[in-house]
Amino acid sequence: LQEFGGVDAIVIEDIARPRPGGDEVLIRVGAAGVGPWDGWIRAGQSALPQPLPLTLGSDLAGIIEAVGPGVSKFAVGDAVFGATNPRFIGAYADYAVASAGMIAKKPVWLDDVEAASLPVIAVTAWQALFDQAKLRRGQSVLIHGAAGNVGAYAVQFAHRAGLEVTATASARDIERVRELGADRV
Repeated sequence: LQEFGGVDAIVIEDIARPRPGGDEVLIRVGAAGVGPWDGWIRAGQSALPQPLPLTLGSDLAGIIEAVGPGVSKFAVGDAVFGATNPRFIGAYADYAVASAGMIAKKPVWLDDVEAASLPVIAVTAWQALFDQAKLRRGQSVLIHGAAGNVGAYAVQFAHRAGLEVTATASARDIERVRELGADRV
């Protein structure tokens, strides 16, 4: 983006291949996820300051091409997925720099498209349940919108953590939410 605005503010252009800093990695992007935050950033409505120019995109999956000098848990050639950085930008490119602390090795059973669809929504669900609410095995939780992106992950995480899960969903999604692990819908 050179300027904030509607979808026509998005331009495709050649840019220099970025170089990873101390605690960063350079990823050859195999897939990048799309989230509502991309639209907010593009429109200039991000909750975080976003200096221009910028490249949209946060969630990604791909192969590490280079590692910064402070990175020891990843190596060139590792298949990874995660989010680029705390500003949620940079993934809509052939090559993207990511903070090493915001990526993980990609499970072999996920392809790049599947892996790139996970990071922000899965982390949001995890943080709500365990970092913010501090829920523990045996406790109960009510999850609204359990068939949505974040809600579906929240149901699965809560179920796997041994929580008693009550969920809300539309009539057409009740069976699916039960299959995800909700005790009551």
